[in-house]
Amino acid sequence: MRFRFVLLAVAVTFFGSFAIGTGGRLGASPALAPQDSSAVPSASSVVKTRTFVSLEPVPREREFQAAVVLDIARGYHINSHKPTDAYLIPTTLTAQLPTGFELEDTIYPKGQLVKFAFSPNHGLDVYTESVTLLLRLAAHADAPLGATEIPIMLRYQACNDTTCLPPVKLPVSAKLEVANKGTTSREVHPEIFSRLVPAR
Repeated sequence: MRFRFVLLAVAVTFFGSFAIGTGGRLGASPALAPQDSSAVPSASSVVKTRTFVSLEPVPREREFQAAVVLDIARGYHINSHKPTDAYLIPTTLTAQLPTGFELEDTIYPKGQLVKFAFSPNHGLDVYTESVTLLLRLAAHADAPLGATEIPIMLRYQACNDTTCLPPVKLPVSAKLEVANKGTTSREVHPEIFSRLVPAR
């Protein structure tokens, strides 16, 4: 009986140490343990969007602006509208205009030249943290009166210092109120529209 007890104690000591060395997963190897998929975000969750319209309401036959603010997750970047290399996917906005509206221009800000571990000698033109993209629009005489929504498609590819996520097409929208020609309107969200510096 004493011999069996000694063998049992040795076995408990050995396997207990092995479990501690493998993070408590008996028989598992740290190198072969599956990666936690939650550590890699979905491509569509890396960028959060906020949309603003410059006039309230928007009278017919008036120009106005719609701004799409992109808040980019910490540690990630997206290519600017004019990436450094032709194979990189640019960030773009595409408005799907309802009847009575016209797109006059899409304005993208300048990116930043940043070097990453995968490109130590070649800076990439990217957006990080927060960036605002601008649509210059016009409401024509036949723009539908009342509450209106302009669908917009945002396309981007997000990367961190080592990995690029799949390209994303993310639908957003600009909501506005259309009024008759000559209606008094006010400029809104000056904190957004007054600080925009377009890339020229």
